[in-house]
Amino acid sequence: MHIFITAGEPSGDKLGAALMQGLRRRVPDVRFTGIGGERMIAEGLESLFPMDEISVMGITEILRQYGALKARIRETSEAVVAARPDALVTVDLPEFSLRVAKQVKAASDIRVVHYVAPTVWAWRPGRAAKMAAHVDQVLALLPFEPPYMEAAGMRCDFVGHPVVTEPQASLDEQAAFRTRHGIGDAPMALVLPGSRRSEISRLGPVFREVVARVHAARPELRLVIPAATPVAPLVQELCADWPGNPLVLDPRKLGEDAAAEKRAAFGAADVALAASGTVALELAAAATPMVIAYDMGWLSRQIIGRLLLVDTVNLVNLVSETRTIPEFIGKDCRPEPIAEALLQVLDAPEAQSEAMALTMERLGRDGPHPGDRAAQAVLEGLGQG
Repeated sequence: MHIFITAGEPSGDKLGAALMQGLRRRVPDVRFTGIGGERMIAEGLESLFPMDEISVMGITEILRQYGALKARIRETSEAVVAARPDALVTVDLPEFSLRVAKQVKAASDIRVVHYVAPTVWAWRPGRAAKMAAHVDQVLALLPFEPPYMEAAGMRCDFVGHPVVTEPQASLDEQAAFRTRHGIGDAPMALVLPGSRRSEISRLGPVFREVVARVHAARPELRLVIPAATPVAPLVQELCADWPGNPLVLDPRKLGEDAAAEKRAAFGAADVALAASGTVALELAAAATPMVIAYDMGWLSRQIIGRLLLVDTVNLVNLVSETRTIPEFIGKDCRPEPIAEALLQVLDAPEAQSEAMALTMERLGRDGPHPGDRAAQAVLEGLGQG
């Protein structure tokens, strides 16, 4: 069996690697070609070119890099058609993936599987119908997504979210983290301004003002900022003059201990201020109460703001069917209300507990591994399940 699989950013690389593991457990002689990062390459992928060449986000960034992206789309689709794999699996990154799928379908009858359903429930619902013309099957991370895809004529399998498989820090590990960094029994807040330079640059000034207001109200509060490797220098520079002397967890300095240190920080924290995104699910998995904030470029805000179909973009709110997690998006991303919400959550953290636990249950905690469920769904789609 030959699977051509593509991913364009770290989260997709992780999903792709787990799917590859699941497929190999079922079909030991399967081989993989495509595009991926370190995790997928470690699973035996032959990558056409470096994954980060297609990792773009936001309307402005896509327009700026459109020429190079278009060339990589054409190169990838031609490679798929030439290889004639049993299936093409595109992981997330719809700006790239769905264009590749369209070109592949125009030139062949190769089965196309897209992993991670687009957020048609949030905005641009017409995307599902457009996808159906060149995507045969969708693997969904969220339990409420299959009906949207199936209504457009695609097979859609809920395979679970990878966050439910992540190890969590024990109470001893959390206590050791606090001791190691001189935090002791003081209240502790995580600050998570994002993993992309554009988000951090945009959210940084807002988050700094939030921190200043919260620090003035609770000077005993200790701040911890787990930084993503690619943006760690920017984060260090950004918060150098922040009140409260925040502790930055720099993966480059922590080396092999980086993942464990991040887990311990998530578990030990009393509250988190985070950029909107899947980090909300990581916090929920660690049972850490949160406040979510996000803003985007002017053009993206204008377009998305007019098309948004839901009253919340926070995945804990959506999966649990509650509105427990405070969020401040777009024009509402202002320091005053964010700081007020953060202080309220510090005073009543238990208010979010039930919603976070329900979210993990609905995403597949204690069930089969999402990579195995995804692999089984792909094989069933090929008539080999």
